[in-house]
Amino acid sequence: MASNLAEPSTSSSCLSNGTSPSSEYHSPTNLEIVSLSKLSSHLERLLLDAADPGFTDADVSVDGCADVGVHRCILAARSRVFRDLFSSSSSSSGASSGGRPRYAAAELLPPGARLGKEAFMVFLGYLYTGKLRQAPPEAATCVDPACAHDACRPAVAFAVEMMYAAHAFDVPELVSLFQRRLLNFVDKTLVEDVIPILLVAFHAKAHQLLNHCVQRIARSNLDNISLEKELPCEVLLEIKSIRHKFQSTDSDVTVIDPIREKRIRRIHGALDSDDVELVKLLLTESDVTLDHATALHYAVAYCDSKIVAEVLELGLANINLKNERGYTPLHVAAMRREPAVIVSLLDKGASASETTTDGQDAVSICRRLTRAKDYYAKPMQGQESSKDRICIDILEREINRIPMACEDSVTSVLLADSLQAKLLYLENRVGFANLLFPAEAKVAMEIAHAEPNSEFANRNRSRSSANLREVDLNETPSVQNKRLRSRVDALTRTVELGRRYFPHCSQVLDRLMSDDTSDLFYLQKGTPDEQTIKRMRFYELKDDVQKAFSKDKAVPGRPSFCSSSSSSSQKGEMKGHRASRK
Repeated sequence: MASNLAEPSTSSSCLSNGTSPSSEYHSPTNLEIVSLSKLSSHLERLLLDAADPGFTDADVSVDGCADVGVHRCILAARSRVFRDLFSSSSSSSGASSGGRPRYAAAELLPPGARLGKEAFMVFLGYLYTGKLRQAPPEAATCVDPACAHDACRPAVAFAVEMMYAAHAFDVPELVSLFQRRLLNFVDKTLVEDVIPILLVAFHAKAHQLLNHCVQRIARSNLDNISLEKELPCEVLLEIKSIRHKFQSTDSDVTVIDPIREKRIRRIHGALDSDDVELVKLLLTESDVTLDHATALHYAVAYCDSKIVAEVLELGLANINLKNERGYTPLHVAAMRREPAVIVSLLDKGASASETTTDGQDAVSICRRLTRAKDYYAKPMQGQESSKDRICIDILEREINRIPMACEDSVTSVLLADSLQAKLLYLENRVGFANLLFPAEAKVAMEIAHAEPNSEFANRNRSRSSANLREVDLNETPSVQNKRLRSRVDALTRTVELGRRYFPHCSQVLDRLMSDDTSDLFYLQKGTPDEQTIKRMRFYELKDDVQKAFSKDKAVPGRPSFCSSSSSSSQKGEMKGHRASRK
């Protein structure tokens, strides 16, 4: 009787909690689901707390980032590759700072493959919990406001990294999942972005995905020379075979002259060897020009920035020539995202407003390729800005540039008769720029062929001893004068480039250099009170530069998501400076 009375109370208690007695006691399947869900959430918390080295027993380094703490017992149970890796002490890549075993994920990836920290953390989350989290938006979206982020480069790259991880660590269900996801990208993304998808499909032996990529590229207008740079030999042969079949049935296809193609390849080979003199010789030996060989496009895509500058100095290439894909050299440079190459082209007259056949200009191309994480990340003090971010800012300033009165003129100091006075002013000014925004100053100095300032590189050394060491008794006054004038010319060119691409910052620097601020470079000199005052003044000057960058960006018609090139999150940065002054 008592047992009969007890059951209703239990039932009513269960019903009041929204569950039935059958689900509570007579459904082991549901109980297993609840238990597994709790276990999954507990293991996820363990992963999220992995920053505390007390809970982890090894570190894995990914893509040059800080080490990620892992629990070897969990990973060994979930992946055969991890089990073999952890069981072999010879596979360890040394020890981390805490003395624990340290492993490099790159050693397990195919050559050229990349695995970023964001993708690796999502992959670890799956191994720990059995659940696949969404890609972090900052790592899988670009900074183009018009993009739907369903097939842009960051979205493709994140999925490719996840598939590399799944293949390298032998998790077949994830390989299958991301093969299906990447199949959806192939027809929607730009054909250039199909190449990384093809490469991961090739290494993972995902034949369905590989065949789909081969067909897309074979039907595209990507040139064979570029494909030879990117693709494995067997895949390249298959693409060429498919294209040969198309050409045999298409009467409109232009027949390629083998002799002409050989001469073009020789020009490209000379560029690969960094031999611009050989390029000049090859041009004189045949009727093939730089434009016929699209040599400037090739150099911009594959050569060092100094070689690009040397090719431009020849003055033999059409700076705005479009190749078969409708890309100018500046479009190719935007895809490469190397600031020095972009500045070299703009400096020689490349048009930033030229568009591709699908209506994209250089800055929109660059935005579509840049991850939100790389653009908006705030660099640490003294750390260089992201190259992607600098490229976008340079191209935006060029499109919206309004020539300023100071741009084509020099400061009154430069009109002084004393060569030494000019040199001292320029050295101080460029040195100050180097301290405040090193990445941008480096680009300007590289284009102007200005070597780093020895005074600021050795600013802790006394001037008297430095001058004694730099005296050359064999140097005549005329030779010395020529050397100093060459240095003045290079630094003047650096200042001119800074005024063009960072006009408001240059105005701030002009104003600063008109004051007696040179002593601020020597923050460690003077009494403690003097050092404190100089540090306060130095941070105030940095705030002026931060505001100047925001003025450079505040041009009507610009997207609202843009931020400064050397200081993202200006408000947070300024608050940090004000706090440090306090």
